[in-house]
Formats: sequence, structure tokens, C-alpha cells
Amino acid sequence: MDKKLILLGYSGHAFVAADIALLMGYQIGGYFDQQESPNNPYQFQYLGSEKDIDLSTFSKDHVFFPAVGDNRIRQKLHQVIALNSCLETKLIHPKAVVSAMACVADSSLVAASAVINPLAAIGRGCIINTAAVIEHECQIEDFVHIAPGAVLAGHVSVGHGTFVGAGAVVKQGVKIGRNVVVGAGAVVLSDIPDAETWVGMPASFVKKNLI
Repeated sequence: MDKKLILLGYSGHAFVAADIALLMGYQIGGYFDQQESPNNPYQFQYLGSEKDIDLSTFSKDHVFFPAVGDNRIRQKLHQVIALNSCLETKLIHPKAVVSAMACVADSSLVAASAVINPLAAIGRGCIINTAAVIEHECQIEDFVHIAPGAVLAGHVSVGHGTFVGAGAVVKQGVKIGRNVVVGAGAVVLSDIPDAETWVGMPASFVKKNLI
């Protein structure tokens, strides 16, 4: 692959993104972050602070990826990419299973052993993490994080900016709103309104979230 990938952010989630990118055949051209990272296992070049990014200085041989696990920060980094009209990509681990009848938008990451089944749609800037299952006809809006081992049964919808915790299970047909937090291991049996945190088995309301 001729294109070089530039990471925006360089910590835990970026290491996963870098690993997938390398497996896909990308060269890594370096990273932007608030400061140079003392933990640089891949020995990537530090390109400067995220506050001073001018992506327009890069050639069309570069693609950019927002490599931060936090949904809101990832969205802000994606806005920088969009404002500079730079090329995006999606990162899909070779050992993920993604149906040819599913759709994954750019700036999204699909980790190892994740499964995305037919007619599912994954929005821009999402994370479908390790061994997560997105069943048939699920609709995942932009900048959502489905954590490791979470399972969404068929026809589930998840709103913009929502986080579904590790090992959570969402019943078929459930609608989860925007900016929701679903706790690790929760079992979601009913719809969840916007901007709420739900935990437990079965999941129940805990608090309102700041938007």
C-alpha cells in the first residue's frame, strides 16, 4: 500500500489502530498529540501538537485517522481532518468478520474478532472493539464506541456519541439514544432516551449525562 497513515492521538487506542493499519499494509507516517509521548512502542515520529495541526501541508499520499478512544475527542479530531479536506480511511482488522452487505464509514475502526453482520450500518468515527458483535440490520450512528465483547442483537439502533460498555448485551429491536453510557456487563431490554447512563442486569437508569 503506497499511502502513509497519520495518527491523530497516540496512546492506548492508537496502539490498536497502528497495529491494524500495519496489518492492512499501511506505512505509518507519524503522529500528532498534545505532547510527545514518552511511551512510543512503535517508534513513530512525533509531528507536533494537535492544537497546531495543519493537515493541508501533507500530500494526497497521506491518509489520516482519529486514534482516540474518547468519543468526543475523536469527533473533534475528525473535524480537523474534515476542515482540511484531507483523506480519511477505515481500519478493519484482517481477523474481523464484516459482511459484504454491511457498511462501515470512514474514520471507523473494527478490531480483531469483531463481527458485523448483513445490512448493519456503522457510522463515521466509530469503534467496534475486540470481539464485539453487531447483528443484522443494526444502525450505529457517528462516533459511537461499542466496547470489547459487547453484543447488539438484530435491528438495534445506537445514537450519536454513545458508549456501550464491555460485555454488555442489547436485546433485538432496542433503540439507544444519543450520548448514552451503557455500563459494562449491562443487559439492555428496553429503549434508552438520549443522554442517560444505564447499568445492571437488567439495565436501569442511573443518571443524566452532560451533553
